[in-house]
Formats: sequence, C-alpha cells, structure tokens
Amino acid sequence: MTEITRVPLRPIAKGSLAKLWIGVIVAIGLALALAWALAPEGYGVSVIEDGDGPSPTANDVVFISYVGKLKNGKVFDQSPPMPLPPEAQGLFPEGYPMPLGNTLPGFAEGVTQMKKGGKYELRIPADQAYGDEPRNDPQTGEVVIPANSDLIFEIELFDFMSQDEFQRRVQTITQMMQQNGAMQGPEGSAEAPAGEPVAPTQ
Repeated sequence: MTEITRVPLRPIAKGSLAKLWIGVIVAIGLALALAWALAPEGYGVSVIEDGDGPSPTANDVVFISYVGKLKNGKVFDQSPPMPLPPEAQGLFPEGYPMPLGNTLPGFAEGVTQMKKGGKYELRIPADQAYGDEPRNDPQTGEVVIPANSDLIFEIELFDFMSQDEFQRRVQTITQMMQQNGAMQGPEGSAEAPAGEPVAPTQ
C-alpha cells in the first residue's frame, strides 16, 4: 500500500490575507483600465462647458456654432457666419440654424443630449456617420471626409426652437424684406446667404 507523504501547511500570517485581497483588487483594476484604454473610441458626448437650459428634440431647429474635425485633427467643416438683414435682428438667436431632422442621425442624437448655453465635444464613429462613402467638397470635388472616418465635432448650443416657429419667423422676415424691397426698389433687395455645409447634413 502506497503511503502519501503529508506536508504540513504553514498558517497564514496576520495581515497576509488582506494583502492578498488588495493585490487581487489592484490586478482587476489594472486589467479593466487596460481594456478601456485599448477599446476603440466610439460614440459619445463630452462636456466642455455645461449649459443650464433645456435640451432640444430631434424635431427642433438648433442654433449652433460648430467645428468638424477628423481624428487626425484636420478641420473638414465649420459653421459659416449668419449675416442677417437688419429686419431679422431680434427674430433669430445667435448661431447657425440647423434642422436636426436633416442631419446625420449620430449628430442629431448627440445634440439632443446637450443643454442650451453649453459647449460640447461630440464623437461619431464612422458607422454612425458616412460609413464607407467619402464626402467631397461640392465646389472643388476634393475629398474632405475619407471613407470610414470617425468624426469629432466641437459644438456650442446657443438656442433652439420648433420647426413651426422657425418657419413662422422666416416668413415674417421674408415679408418684411419684400416690403422694404418694394419701398427701396431693386437696389435695396437682399439675398439669403448661399452655400450648405459639407457636414453634418445627410
């Protein structure tokens, strides 16, 4: 009959068990941190300066200032200035008007998480932006957003209003400009600002 040699176990010293658990917790924490660092950067809204007002809905027209960048920092688009005629002063808030219903779904989803008066950074992964379709400058034909590009937007949300309210104010300005044009003649007529941003429209 074979005899098994018994090896006596040493008792665990006081404090060693606590050190063991601390070591396990630290190891798990490091593993989670490493996994987070190596994970691909995805969709998200980061607060630069939080607003204190309400948030728009996906059906609203927002008045914003934005800069669109690629991951390498290259600017592909930014909100143009909105030169309003004198008749429009006071009817529209500061910023570039953008109906969220006409923008990229990822852009609209991000802006609806923002508050009036705040500044934010919005990251949109390629599959929620333009995917494998590159975007060209409509005037030069140059590729400004390569295929499969993640997009980063710095956005300041000045204000927003419903589509109906926006259209009502546009009609009011149009009527006022027509009246002034009729009084001043052809020389006094004004033109609406031309040009569309490359992004984030669909």
